[in-house]
Amino acid sequence: MWTIALKRFALLVATCLFISVLAFIVPYMHGGDPVRTILQSRVADVALDAEAVEALRISLGLDQPLFLQYLSWLNAALHCDFGYSFVSRSPVGQEVLRSLGVSFTLAMAALGLALLVSLPAGTLAALKPGGRFDNLVTFVTQSLVAIPEYWFAPIAVLIFSLYLGLLPSAGWQGPSYAVLPALVLSLRPMAYFTRVTRAAMIDVLQAPYITAALSRGLSMRETVMRHGLRNGSMPVVTLFALWLAGLLGGSVVVEVIFAIPGMGRLIYESVINNDVPVLQASFMCIVVLSIVINTIADILYILLNPVVRMGHVH
Repeated sequence: MWTIALKRFALLVATCLFISVLAFIVPYMHGGDPVRTILQSRVADVALDAEAVEALRISLGLDQPLFLQYLSWLNAALHCDFGYSFVSRSPVGQEVLRSLGVSFTLAMAALGLALLVSLPAGTLAALKPGGRFDNLVTFVTQSLVAIPEYWFAPIAVLIFSLYLGLLPSAGWQGPSYAVLPALVLSLRPMAYFTRVTRAAMIDVLQAPYITAALSRGLSMRETVMRHGLRNGSMPVVTLFALWLAGLLGGSVVVEVIFAIPGMGRLIYESVINNDVPVLQASFMCIVVLSIVINTIADILYILLNPVVRMGHVH
């Protein structure tokens, strides 16, 4: 097990270095001159002075070769210093950290809701494959997977905010503001979790130890709770990590529709404003965090799976 963990750690470090190169270079491929972006944000509608442009370029180190700029940026990033935003002029680290906290809260609420529904739904569907409840679950999950979030979001606002008046339609000022976006974000992972749980539980319920447990006089409910759920939920652990990593920076549509100051909205506005430091830090943080989350999920999977833990699978 420790050998596997060390290999994963070495792979994590190598991947982070590779990602740091991409995080530094990709924002510059967006086009435009970042120095002119800074000056135009300060003196809008005024012709830019060539000497001022060159002076600012030198002061920011942008006149240096790209490789030296990368090393300087990487050294600062390792000390959690990502510079200042071209637009707001506030520390990039603080902006990213604040937005990441919002997105993490929203993602955990959405995935928690998804698990709350999908684990019992998938398990009940697996008890009678082909039955009425199983067919209903299949129909609902296929519908949720097919319909995009930008369709659910306006419908949710119309019903719960405008018609019923139960929840706020936009903003981020308290727990009630997280309910609608979390509900919208939870629908697609809820569908995938349910389908994976159903498939895993069907396999688990056919295992010999389940038959042995039933022959010892345990009820189906006791057998599923004691022996089935642990093995049946293992694939969901990996899927949960993948969705968490994806939602941290991938919920752009929902964050823009509900005016949530999360990572998706921060990245969207940074692209629009050509705010290179914010783009670099956002991309780096999201990818590194995704890798760390997936590595933790792999380790949890090893701990939960006795076959892998005993070293039979590498």
